[in-house]
Amino acid sequence: MLLIIAIIFTIGLVGLLIVASRKESHFRYERNGIIAAAPNILFPYISNFKNGHLWSPYEKADLNMKKTFGGTDGQIGSTLEFAGNNKVGSGKLEIINMIPNELVEIKLTMLKPFRAESLVQYRLTPEPVGTKFSWVMTGDNGFIGKIMVTLIDCEKMVAGQFTEGINNLKSVVENLPSNGTTQREF
Repeated sequence: MLLIIAIIFTIGLVGLLIVASRKESHFRYERNGIIAAAPNILFPYISNFKNGHLWSPYEKADLNMKKTFGGTDGQIGSTLEFAGNNKVGSGKLEIINMIPNELVEIKLTMLKPFRAESLVQYRLTPEPVGTKFSWVMTGDNGFIGKIMVTLIDCEKMVAGQFTEGINNLKSVVENLPSNGTTQREF
C-alpha cells in the first residue's frame, strides 16, 4: 500500500513539474481606478514611501511591519526596506524612475517568502472626472515562481491587493479637507 502511495505521489509531483515548466515566465498584473482628484494631488501619495501607510494594502496587512527608509523620500534612488509577516514578506523597494504627476517606477526586490525581482509602475492619467490611477507589476518567474503560479492564482491575489490599494487611495484623497480651496482641481 505504501508503494502505491509513493508511486501516486511521484506521478503527481512529476506532473506538477511538467505543467509548471510549460508556464509562461513573464507576468503582468494590472488594475486601474478613477480617483476624483488631479494628478498633482495624487502624486505625493505614490511617490513618497513614507505616505504608504495611508493607503497601501501591504501596510494594512501587517501593522507591525519593520520599515527602513533610505535616500530622499520622493526622489529617484529613495528606498524602503521592509520585513513583515507571512502576508507581506520582506524585501526592498527603490524608486528608479519618476515623471512628476505622471509616473513612478519602482524596483521591487523580494527576499521572503522567496527571492524575486519585479518592476512596479504607478501611472496617473488625467480624465474628465479625475485621474486614472494604474498600478502595474511585471517580471519574470523563475522555476519556483512557475510552480507557485501553477498552484495559486497569483493574478487574482496580487490584482486583488492592487484593487484594495486603489480603493484605499481613493478614499484618502477624496476625503481630504478642502481648507477653503479646491483640493481636487482637474
